[in-house]
Amino acid sequence: MARLIFTVIASLDGYVNDRDGRFDWAAPDDEVHAFVNELERPIGTYLYGRRLYETMAFWETGGSEPSMPDPVRDYAAIWRAADKVVYSTTLERVETARTRLERSFDPDAVRRMKAEAERDLSVGGPGLAAHALRAGLVDELHLLLVPVLVGGGTRALPDDVFVRLELVDERRFAGGTVHVHHRIATRG
Repeated sequence: MARLIFTVIASLDGYVNDRDGRFDWAAPDDEVHAFVNELERPIGTYLYGRRLYETMAFWETGGSEPSMPDPVRDYAAIWRAADKVVYSTTLERVETARTRLERSFDPDAVRRMKAEAERDLSVGGPGLAAHALRAGLVDELHLLLVPVLVGGGTRALPDDVFVRLELVDERRFAGGTVHVHHRIATRG
């Protein structure tokens, strides 16, 4: 069975963006980007909410320019090679290849995807990840904590979920970002 993995870049105080919706402070340097690429390489399907999908759609055509750093070009290829499922009630259509639109998040459908998948799945965006965590679908968390406090914005993790985690690994990067990798130990 494939794993469902939630990977997120967040401020040290736990936000994916600040109060104004900005996340430029989260842009990874080449070292972190190359590390994230290795985390993402085994992913066969990305599950996205509308907002994150609209942000990530950049990779459909962007990032491959020869002037881009190697980790950026590598990530563009990784992203394009994966399937994407976008959950949205407001998006009229998807504009990227290998992408399908679902109107609602169905935990049973995701369980079937995990059971049938040959490669791992990734859930992206804190709202969609909260649904997956509540449904007991997430198997692992990768948090990349950026050394900045933003004081508010969109929380990376939901307030209303209780799970015990087992620390699998951690890594500190030269620029101060810290990666922590947890496996879900017990739910509820």
